[in-house]
Amino acid sequence: MSVSAVPLLRPLPDVARRRAPFPFSAIVGQEDMKLALVLTAVDPGIGGVLVFGDRGTGKSTAVRALAALLPEIEAVEGCPVNSARVEQCPDWAGITSAPLIRKPTPVVDLPLGVSEDRVIGALDIERAIGRGEKAFEPGLLARANRGYLYIDEVNLLEDHIVDLLLDVAQSGENVVERDGLSIRHAARFVLVGSGNPEEGDLRPQLLDRFGLSVEVTSPRDIETRVQVIQRRDAYDTAPDAFLADWQPKDAALRETILAARAALPNVTTPGTALHDCAALCIALGSDGLRGELTLLRAARALAATEGATVLHRSHLRRVAGMALGHRLRRDPLDEAGSSARVARTVAEILP
Repeated sequence: MSVSAVPLLRPLPDVARRRAPFPFSAIVGQEDMKLALVLTAVDPGIGGVLVFGDRGTGKSTAVRALAALLPEIEAVEGCPVNSARVEQCPDWAGITSAPLIRKPTPVVDLPLGVSEDRVIGALDIERAIGRGEKAFEPGLLARANRGYLYIDEVNLLEDHIVDLLLDVAQSGENVVERDGLSIRHAARFVLVGSGNPEEGDLRPQLLDRFGLSVEVTSPRDIETRVQVIQRRDAYDTAPDAFLADWQPKDAALRETILAARAALPNVTTPGTALHDCAALCIALGSDGLRGELTLLRAARALAATEGATVLHRSHLRRVAGMALGHRLRRDPLDEAGSSARVARTVAEILP
C-alpha cells in the first residue's frame, strides 16, 4: 500500500479533547457523597472525604465534577504553591514581586504507584546537568496546596506514600531533605480518597485523617438507574447542550458555597450542641476527641450552607454518620455495620 493510500485519522473535535467534567448538580442520587464534598468546600478544615463503595457508582465522577464547581482562588502569579501573598511564596521559588491572579482551585490526582520524588518534589536534574545549578522541582503536594488531593483506590496506596501523607497532613508543611537540598513549603489540602472495600481495608492511621466518610451503593430502583443512563447518554452524545442545561444549577451551588464561607464565622454554637457532640461520641465509644471536633465543624458548615445562624440538633443528626462512622471500633457481634450503629445511637441520644 502506498503512503498516499493510508487513511488519515481526523483530529478529534475540541469538545472531545477538552470536554468539561460531568456537572456536579447532574449527578443522580448519592446525596451523602455530594453533601460531604460541598461541606469540605465550605470549610476545608473539616479534613477531607473518604468515599467507599461499589465500582461505577459515581465516586470519581463526583470528585472531578467538584473541580469545575469550586470557586476560584486568588494566588500569586507563577508561585508553585499557590500562595495568596508574595511574602508567603517559598524562598526557593525566587519570587519577590508578582501580581495576584484568579485561578481554578487546584484538584490534583495522586496516582497509584507514584514515586516519592513525584509526590514531595526532588532535585531538578535538567538544571543540575545543563546549568550546574542545584534547584528544586516541586511535586504534587506543592500543586495541591490550597486545593484538593485526590487518590482513587486509596486503599491500594503503598505504605511509604501513606506514611508521607500522614506526616504532611499532620503538619500542613512538606519538608524535603535530600540530594543536598533542604526545602520546605506549605502543603495544606483537602484529602479526598475513593475505593472499593472488596479490594482491601484502609490503614487506621490514614482512615482517621479523613474528616468525613461516606458509603455509596448502586441504586436499586429502576427509575433512578434509568435517570443515570439518560443523563450520562446526553452528556456523551450532546455535551455542549447538556453542560449548558446544567450550568445554572452548578453556578447557583457555587454561589451557595461562597455565601456559606462568608456566613460560617457568624454561626452561633450553643452549649447544648457541644454537650450533644460529647454525649454522642461517648455513647459510640469513638477514640480520641477528633470525632467531636469534626462533627461540630461539619454541622456548622451545614448550618451555614442552609443559611441558619444557629447550630441546631438537626444539623448534628444530618452529619453524624459521615463524621463518626469510620471512627468506631469494630464490633464482631454487631452485623449491622458502622452506619447502622451511628444511626441507632443518634436516635437514642439525639431524639
